Amino acid sequence: MKPNNRNKKKVIVVGKGILAIRIADWFKKSKDYKLLFVVPVIPEPSWTASFVKWAKKNNVSFVKSGHYKDIPNVKKPGWKIDLVFSVFYDKIIENWFIRKCQKILNIHNGPLPKYRGVSPINWALKNKEKEHGVTIHKIIAKVDAGPIVTQLRYSIHPEFDEVKDVYNRALKYGFLLFKQTMPILDKIKPYNQDDSLATYYSKEQKEDLGERRDFTREKPKGN
Repeated sequence: MKPNNRNKKKVIVVGKGILAIRIADWFKKSKDYKLLFVVPVIPEPSWTASFVKWAKKNNVSFVKSGHYKDIPNVKKPGWKIDLVFSVFYDKIIENWFIRKCQKILNIHNGPLPKYRGVSPINWALKNKEKEHGVTIHKIIAKVDAGPIVTQLRYSIHPEFDEVKDVYNRALKYGFLLFKQTMPILDKIKPYNQDDSLATYYSKEQKEDLGERRDFTREKPKGN
């Protein structure tokens, strides 16, 4: 017997790019979840697929402002949601919203607790790491510090890998991890991160990345 919409868990996806689209599309097609809204990063980056265009094409409601606080009725006292899934979202999610979510998860392009914050792939290559990872974790008020649900690690090659190479690899591993995690999500007991092993990089440190600042290390023509 197929579950009706009343029995489906309600979900919202927030974020940007092709991985957010793949994850939202998975929820849209799921027999266990009902995709209520997507909340895209606004303005959308031009270098990746448009979450807004996907939503329009698939008749999925989206929040035009790009801010979770503008989800319809979210400020009402009785508003609740079963699951919010964040995929490279650009807003800090506050406690008042976290409390309204039965589960609220983030997928991060780094092997937490290492490489919290922004540009984890860029920093891993800058630091000449031989291994990187992707992590699904619970969202708490502290950035990228919530309990880990599941994690996948993979090899990287800083001697020849460009940021774009590892990023594209990470998207594939991220979706694989997501698909393997969702069927057993309710059985998994998240575990706390070891803060003593944590590293964190902010937007203000971007200049320190040097040649690893962008997707490639290519020099402008004429130099």
